[in-house]
Amino acid sequence: MNRLQKILTVSATVAGAMWAAQASSHGIWFAERSDALALVYGVGADDLDTVKRFDKMVSLTGYDEDWNKVDAELVKAGPMVLVGGGDYPMAVSGVMNNGIWSRTPDGKWHNKGYDEVPDAVISERTMKYAVHLRGPLREIPKLPTQTLQIVPVDGAPALKDGEYNLHGETMPAQAGDIVKVQVLYKGEPVAGARVVRDWVNDPDQQPWITGEDGTVHFPVRNQGLNVIGATYDGPSDTPKVYKKIEHFATLSFVLHHLPE
Repeated sequence: MNRLQKILTVSATVAGAMWAAQASSHGIWFAERSDALALVYGVGADDLDTVKRFDKMVSLTGYDEDWNKVDAELVKAGPMVLVGGGDYPMAVSGVMNNGIWSRTPDGKWHNKGYDEVPDAVISERTMKYAVHLRGPLREIPKLPTQTLQIVPVDGAPALKDGEYNLHGETMPAQAGDIVKVQVLYKGEPVAGARVVRDWVNDPDQQPWITGEDGTVHFPVRNQGLNVIGATYDGPSDTPKVYKKIEHFATLSFVLHHLPE
């Protein structure tokens, strides 16, 4: 077992112990649909009704290559919600307030808090965040709308002369390359965030848990759309109604296939 394999094995073991009591949450991300960029709400292969949740969207922001804001808006298009506007954004970010949810002992979820569901075993407010790059992974600044944000950082292992160099500084170019990401909460690195490397195709995988510097690293899963997800439980601002605020963020990008 080489050094990288040992690192990944330890990370997965630690994550497994912390994941046992966790369940997959729903999230938002962006993906291409018929040559248009769509906002998707769901978990794994469950692409749910985003139009129904249109009014829960708090913000959408488009950016050019230099992270200057450009014109962008969400548009209902039949069963989908697409990114429209006068400009062609090279990146977009979005925020959804998914409201307060409580789960009763019978396993059912209710769109209410402890004040209305006193026998709830879980009660939380849920916030969803998403950042999408139209193209390969690249540097991303701290974005003020993203209370929880996933950003790629330098220092991921890179393969050199058959050995893994733990000080690699390049962004991944193909599936199997190692990516290092940092999870930010209110703009600062946060420990204890749970990171899933492929939210769409394997949402129930054991997550990587961020350390004090807020980072984890793992192989990029797909030569195509990648959606990395991160969950962090923040403190409640109304404890009598819900016990925590669950923040869930995604970072999506595409590694392109070979020319046809």
